[in-house]
Amino acid sequence: MPSLPALKLTGLTKTFGAATAVDHLDLDVRAGEFYALLGPNGAGKTTTLRMAAGLLPADAGGIEIFGVDARRAPIEAKRITAWLPDEPMLYDKLNPLEYLEFVAGLWNVDPSEAQARARGLCDVLDLWKHRHERCEGFSRGMKQKVALAGALIHNPKLLMLDEPLTGLDAAVARQVKNLLSERVRAGASIILTTHILEVAERLADRIGIIQRGRLIAEGTLAQLREKAGGGNSSLEDVFLQLTQSAELAA
Repeated sequence: MPSLPALKLTGLTKTFGAATAVDHLDLDVRAGEFYALLGPNGAGKTTTLRMAAGLLPADAGGIEIFGVDARRAPIEAKRITAWLPDEPMLYDKLNPLEYLEFVAGLWNVDPSEAQARARGLCDVLDLWKHRHERCEGFSRGMKQKVALAGALIHNPKLLMLDEPLTGLDAAVARQVKNLLSERVRAGASIILTTHILEVAERLADRIGIIQRGRLIAEGTLAQLREKAGGGNSSLEDVFLQLTQSAELAA
């Protein structure tokens, strides 16, 4: 039997006043897949992920995470997911180890296992030498790495990331990309939004393009190129062509 989708959205809808942010969106992220969700500003990417993460109520539609109905069983769904916003949210008076142990405790991770995982994440993200420093003095990149470690401390099956590389320098961005790739190779599923199209081009197994709250194109880069008319265009060129064509057709 085929494995359950990591994330299945069916008819997902969200409006704010008279404006429709997400419009009956259908989307499947496969188990073990690195999926990039792209779109212009205001296309509904962040709203979609926030609903999938249980941070924003949907007006209509279904959300399933590995077969768990996230609208009916939100706690069960959240146990196997992690959410990382574009702005890291930390307890600034804690140091990285204290923060990771605190987050692990919220997930009921065994203390000895939590310590091992925290050390491993700090090593991979080059945080170990800063483990006793308070987060309040960290740069944005350092805070983002601590937040990412916190999102991974309970070994989520599905990781949802909203612009995780925004504002990071090249060295920090590479550490984050390497860690995300390692997690996918280990069996985790990732869906992320990004405006850095070369990241999606290099890392994503499949790419979805959303506009006006609807999925207008989806597939591998080769499939998107074919939809855009063929050739060896960059993802940036393909993205611009598909979104402009969809805008004209609207």
